[in-house]
Amino acid sequence: MKHIFKPGTDPEKPTLLLLHGTGGTEQDLLGLGQEIDSEASVLSIRGNVTENGMPRFFKRLSEGVFDIEDLKFRTKELYEFIEDAAKEYKFDRSNVIAIGYSNGANIAGSLLFHYGDALRGAILHHPMVPVRDMELPDLTGTPVFIGAGTNDPLCTAEESEDLNRLLKDAGASVELHWENQGHQLTMSEVQAAKQWYSKL
Repeated sequence: MKHIFKPGTDPEKPTLLLLHGTGGTEQDLLGLGQEIDSEASVLSIRGNVTENGMPRFFKRLSEGVFDIEDLKFRTKELYEFIEDAAKEYKFDRSNVIAIGYSNGANIAGSLLFHYGDALRGAILHHPMVPVRDMELPDLTGTPVFIGAGTNDPLCTAEESEDLNRLLKDAGASVELHWENQGHQLTMSEVQAAKQWYSKL
């Protein structure tokens, strides 16, 4: 997978896994990662799927309708890529925190849904429920931040509440943060995520 790895100045800090939104690249969230933790290592990945020339992390059948088979395949592919990257770049595989926006938040959520050991924690900006009607792994104590917009046309408030409930039911420690906005990522949401992260 196309990616950027930047070693941090503090090896004790988590490695931040940066996952862009539809049409983004591995460059998109570098500034966001820097804002959340300037001392952490960063692994920023470009999605392996393209839709009308726009990079994504998995296929969809239409707006808001995921290709579940492809989502599962791409989730496994990403999980294995993180394993390989940890060996190559010598970072602690058990100390990876995902920061995803939109499509990137959805694949990060899918990692949590499918693998109990995929992530130490996650910051999900405007995610949807990746898969419904599946049993989640034991996520006891896994910290998750969900940034949601009350007027988000792509990711409804109900969707955010559903994801919050599903993760909590699996044992995750979830903070659901609301912005009175749409699907865009605001500075106040980033600051809320940074404050949440600083308490880990």
